[in-house]
Amino acid sequence: MDRRRFLVRSVSAAALAALSSRAYAAPRTKPRRVGLIGCGWYGKCDLLQLLNVEPVEVVSLCDVDSLMLAEAADLFESRQESKRRPRIYANYKDLLAEKDLDIVLVATPDHWHALAMIAAVEAGADVYVQKPTGVDVLESRAMLDAARRTGRVVQVGTQRRSTPHLIEAKERVVDAGLLGDIAYAEVCCYYHMRTRENPPSSDPPPNLDYEAWTGPAPMRPYNKLVHPRSWRAFMEYGNGIVGDMCVHMLDMVRWQLELGWPKRISSSGGILVDTESIANISDTQTATFDFENLAVVWTHRTWGTTPDPEYPWAGTIYGSKGTLKLSVQKYDFIPHRGGIHLHGDAVIELDKYPTDATDGDQWRMEVPVASAIRGHMQNFLEAVDARSKPIADIEQGHISSASCMMANNAMALRRSLEFDPATHSVVGDEEATKLLKRPYRAPYVHPAG
Repeated sequence: MDRRRFLVRSVSAAALAALSSRAYAAPRTKPRRVGLIGCGWYGKCDLLQLLNVEPVEVVSLCDVDSLMLAEAADLFESRQESKRRPRIYANYKDLLAEKDLDIVLVATPDHWHALAMIAAVEAGADVYVQKPTGVDVLESRAMLDAARRTGRVVQVGTQRRSTPHLIEAKERVVDAGLLGDIAYAEVCCYYHMRTRENPPSSDPPPNLDYEAWTGPAPMRPYNKLVHPRSWRAFMEYGNGIVGDMCVHMLDMVRWQLELGWPKRISSSGGILVDTESIANISDTQTATFDFENLAVVWTHRTWGTTPDPEYPWAGTIYGSKGTLKLSVQKYDFIPHRGGIHLHGDAVIELDKYPTDATDGDQWRMEVPVASAIRGHMQNFLEAVDARSKPIADIEQGHISSASCMMANNAMALRRSLEFDPATHSVVGDEEATKLLKRPYRAPYVHPAG
């Protein structure tokens, strides 16, 4: 694409904005049957917003934590129109064996995304899977291959592409050419989100099947940080803050500027300050994603202060005519020499969806993000009906996720990696190519063979 033009090629941003602000209203003779694998924080958030978008029937729930599973069954029994209590399962294979689900949501920890998503499409369901797509590059590619082989629709939870104010920014600023020539972008996260605790190892609680929870990941002694939520502090289960937070912002910039695969990826950093914590993810890291004529540079730091308190987790696109700052909360376009400063805020719809506020109190629903999840679900359902690719199709999720995975590999190897997407290998680097697939714990089998 000519980066100086940024032409809108298909559905206009205005049309996408309209999708993000209206209720989904496709006529149906019976409700879609939905299952959820992973009933923790974002599993609840995603499924609650799907229910806000369309009166689906929540048929089945799965989790290896029996208390979390029962809590989710109570919640969705009370929320869905039928008031039926969903079936509950401890094993996702048993849930899928029923073969009666139209849609499956996968919201497990990252190390379980691939196996559950692949099994779901092979069982005939369309899938909404949380980001990142997996924990290694070839696992992520296997997810793409499975979606294409089965013909199922797969939407990845990179919902910046369905965020109303960011759609507006794309239309008003990027597509309108207000930035001029673009050759550089920054993405960042300065949240103090890395744990500093050092609790002792212990026996897992009786409600948690820790063997099943660990699944294909390396087995660690159980620690209360692992479940729920703080598993993100450990590389065994994900890709650190790059895999958790950079994937959103890198994907946002890729979408805004219509970028494909980066040609080269480099990264440096490590555990530089929080050396006393049990966490093994980096507390400081910079990664450069080189798209030939455009560099996108990521920085995270879990200590100190943020350079811009207004945009602590954000993307900034620099052009010859102006600068565009983007976050989940808002956007600002600052022209360089005169012109109009443009601003937009997150769409909050408490008048239409009052449960956003109460769910924020109880289930940690992020109120400014709720409209983005709804828009993402609406787009997903329309793609399911049209048998088309959604806006965050599995291929787009794979590119953004795999790029972040390779940033960690580049940091570990201390060298730049040139990736060939045609062969899914690192050019001239056998050691780096081997890192594209990590070992699975027996008896689990890596989906890439």
